[in-house]
Amino acid sequence: MRPRRHLAIFLKAPRLGQVKSRLAAGIGWVEATRFHRAQAQRLIRLLGRDRRWRTTLWLAPRGALGQRDLPGLNLRRFDQGLGDLGQRMARPFRRLPSGDVVLVGSDIPGLTAMIVAQAFRLLLSHDAVFGPAFDGGYWLVGFKSARRRRHRFGVVRWSTRHALSDTLAGLKCARVALLPKLTDIDTPADYRRWRSRSR
Repeated sequence: MRPRRHLAIFLKAPRLGQVKSRLAAGIGWVEATRFHRAQAQRLIRLLGRDRRWRTTLWLAPRGALGQRDLPGLNLRRFDQGLGDLGQRMARPFRRLPSGDVVLVGSDIPGLTAMIVAQAFRLLLSHDAVFGPAFDGGYWLVGFKSARRRRHRFGVVRWSTRHALSDTLAGLKCARVALLPKLTDIDTPADYRRWRSRSR
């Protein structure tokens, strides 16, 4: 029987003035919030109905579970909870039922179901899988069922070019696979390059 697979989508509620602050500094809050909402909707439509895994939404900030304009209302939803990014990301790996878990962000236009399926395939022969970003962070992280509840992200310099290398340094004796690099849209420069390619 095929092992159970869980896909966790990390998502901030699309509230004006509360999402994509670095992006908003260059393109304005309205456009940044519109981009964030559109990408979240695209990702949930693309991945949420795929029967190769069970998709759950992990939402922030506190109280976002009751927000009615969020997409994916038919998917099971959880609060990300308190703490830094590492503490919040650790919760799906601890709380979801048995099986491999892959976690993705919501601001990666290049992310597809094929890439998520590849991540789960890599977990058949690896302990962990990461999707590196060009800025030194990562847009996907996954752990094999036997390892995921034990992992703690530890000391990671989040939102810097060291985020992936710091995380990998804490994975001693783990078999780690890397997916191809993709761009997560965090800055006005990222956004302009994405718009140019989209045209």
